[in-house]
Amino acid sequence: MITTLKRHHHSALIFSLIFFFSFTALGQTPQHEVSGKVTDEQGTPLEYATISFQSTSDPSKVTGGITNPQGNFSFDVQEGTYNITVEFISFEPKTFPNRQINSDLDMGTITLGMAAGELEEVVVTAETTQVEVRLDKKIYNIGKDLTTAGGTVADALNNVPSVSVDIEGGISLRGNENVRILINGKPSAMAGFGNTDVLSQLPADAIERVEVITSPSARYDAEGTAGILNIILRKEKTLGFNGSVTARAGHPDQVGLSANVNYRTNKFNIFNTTGFRYFDAPGNSFADTRYFDYVDEETGEIVNPRYDRIIEDRQIDRLNRNFNTSLGFEYYINDMSSLTTTGFYRYGEDEDLTTNYSRMFMEGFSSLESVRREKEMEEDNSYQISLNYMNKFNNSGHQLTADLQFERDMETQNGVIDETIEVDLAEENPFFPSEETFTEENQTEYLAQVDYVRPIGEDAQFEAGYRGNFEEEITDYQLFLEERDTENMLLSPLSNEFTYTENVNSLYSQYGNRFGQFSFLLGLRLENTQLKGNIESDLSEDELEEEFGIPIDTNFDNNYLGLFPTVNLIYEIGERENVTLGYNRRINRPRGWFINPFPSRSSRTNIFQGNPNLEPAFSNAFDLGYLKRWEKLTLTSSAYYQHETDSFERVEQGATAVDGTQVIRTIPINLATNTRIGAEAGLLYNPTQWLRLNGSFNFFQFDTEGDYNGVDYSAKNTSYFGRFSSKVTLPWKIDWQTNAFYRGPTEGAQTETEGLFMVDMAVSKELFNERASLTLNVQDLLDSRKRESFTTTEFFERESEFQWRQRSITLSLTYRFNEQKRDQRRQQQDSNGDDMGNEGGDF
Repeated sequence: MITTLKRHHHSALIFSLIFFFSFTALGQTPQHEVSGKVTDEQGTPLEYATISFQSTSDPSKVTGGITNPQGNFSFDVQEGTYNITVEFISFEPKTFPNRQINSDLDMGTITLGMAAGELEEVVVTAETTQVEVRLDKKIYNIGKDLTTAGGTVADALNNVPSVSVDIEGGISLRGNENVRILINGKPSAMAGFGNTDVLSQLPADAIERVEVITSPSARYDAEGTAGILNIILRKEKTLGFNGSVTARAGHPDQVGLSANVNYRTNKFNIFNTTGFRYFDAPGNSFADTRYFDYVDEETGEIVNPRYDRIIEDRQIDRLNRNFNTSLGFEYYINDMSSLTTTGFYRYGEDEDLTTNYSRMFMEGFSSLESVRREKEMEEDNSYQISLNYMNKFNNSGHQLTADLQFERDMETQNGVIDETIEVDLAEENPFFPSEETFTEENQTEYLAQVDYVRPIGEDAQFEAGYRGNFEEEITDYQLFLEERDTENMLLSPLSNEFTYTENVNSLYSQYGNRFGQFSFLLGLRLENTQLKGNIESDLSEDELEEEFGIPIDTNFDNNYLGLFPTVNLIYEIGERENVTLGYNRRINRPRGWFINPFPSRSSRTNIFQGNPNLEPAFSNAFDLGYLKRWEKLTLTSSAYYQHETDSFERVEQGATAVDGTQVIRTIPINLATNTRIGAEAGLLYNPTQWLRLNGSFNFFQFDTEGDYNGVDYSAKNTSYFGRFSSKVTLPWKIDWQTNAFYRGPTEGAQTETEGLFMVDMAVSKELFNERASLTLNVQDLLDSRKRESFTTTEFFERESEFQWRQRSITLSLTYRFNEQKRDQRRQQQDSNGDDMGNEGGDF
């Protein structure tokens, strides 16, 4: 096995020896520049290919060097006659014997073919997460992470520095939830159209790497004020048929089967990821709410709530079945162009039962006890078809790419809600009508994108492109309520059809250049956003305002034109040390469920409703980063500042139901400004071959200013989160990994949240000559992944605890065929640390 660190050490040793021999052999003999480019048979540059010059008169004299990220090489060689050898692991070397050098020599493009016979002898395993820094991103190669074996994409993201996944599956970057999720650089149905719940259905072993883009360049859309997480899925570059199959089982009840297979020839590449999963994900929550007397703003009278205290104990049983498959075909038209088509399909069935036990108090004494049961059946069908064309004008990076993508998501939800009275000491005989809900959601999205890249000389590059996203979401919602006298189910006037359209057209241009140790990337993006909404309801706008407590525009059409500049700078202090500085302006567009005013109904006293009056939020952000790499230790760090206007905040307000019961309504609003500052640091330490350590810490402070309906929601809070991972290689090919995560307490305008600590643990054993792995994985070992919070408003105060998913244990078996002998080039490109920033971003 060749570990990443060994590869780095080996490359450094070869380069040092070559440099030493070159230096000692110089003398007064004239030197000439020898240059060229090394690629594979598809024209892909080979980084870290070795070019050696052995003197025919004195074979002990050897000089040469390695290629840069673009596959280019250029260095001075003494005048003389040499045997020139070009080598790259897993490729057939190419030799140029008795080549006389008496003037500058351009060797042109040197093409290497893969060595199929030798490939069986090369074993490369990325044992741990590695980091690579570019001008506008950090690239984390997930590596052989045991704690995500048999897990999902969401589980894998929770182990990426700067990223945290909360107990409900919500993803945040540096503590900011407004993060854009992309799959292979594009919005995708595989990411659930922004609904991150879908990431809990995709297998983690489908991930190649994760790009954490905290200072996105202009090539990326401006959505997501926190930044972008770009998930790159696996697509093998190795010739032949290869792949892996994983079977898993665990507790709570879960079974699953997934496969990643790939077949590649010199003319085409076929790749497929397929998975099926059946699992139970029980959760629970608890809320103790005390209601206050308050003054009615219209009448000025003091209102006494019907119940002064309500205790809710909720049990959630989720039974999920889902299937997903992705099939792609890449055809190499010629050495300079290729055509790739990919299809993705997901089918899911969810059966959830939420049981809510409520106790209601009057003047401190228990008055009423009820049980509310909500059974929800959900069926989800999603598919996506994409087409990509790439044409290279030469082998120096001059190329044009075009993408077309169509996505369709169809969801149906049927819910039945019954609430029965268990105890009625006051003998009020209140009536809680049964409810039936029918929801049908249809979402369609089109994407068209063209990108043009033109290198200018050796160190500069120009890019330009267009992207159009056209999205429509139609939600047909029907609510039936039981009539007290007849017990008939009658259609409620709250039934509606909500159509939401988001169209974004964007143009961008950017230019990058390098001057010695300094590189820059400057870009400008122009985006036009059209947000349209139409609510078809039997209620007028005045009646809707009276029902929901906010003005409702049932037909809106908002248009926004914005410029989004980006600046990314990098200074290479040394070969393994650099400083980066980034600036970007970004936008946060409200999603459909944030705008739809018709509320969720899982609880009669705690509901969420959208706000159709939401407008996009805009942010300006600065990011200063520093990276230092030693032989066994890598340090990444950054400090950042972000100022956001019209930021989204969720506020909780009190309301009174028809029967006089107090209701807490959560509404998202544009709340003036939000300023966030912070710093983070990460360490990768591999002291020995059997021990690998990984830790990160993120400290941030946010300051929110603003008021809503005369209430000041300003808040200033400091918080932090950190994670630590250790992996120990034991005898008999056994690996042991432990991950620990702690998120510090937070305090908002209304809610204080306690800190959260969790531990994941896994042990793995290699089998069948390393062709298979058996892994036992325990997530949330201490069963401590619970959100505990305390909320105070002028209407109520509430203590609550919420656990989305209880501790789980998974046993998985992965069998690999032809996959453990991977293409060395990909491993070097993706995880080598010697090139930290030398590429000057992506140009």
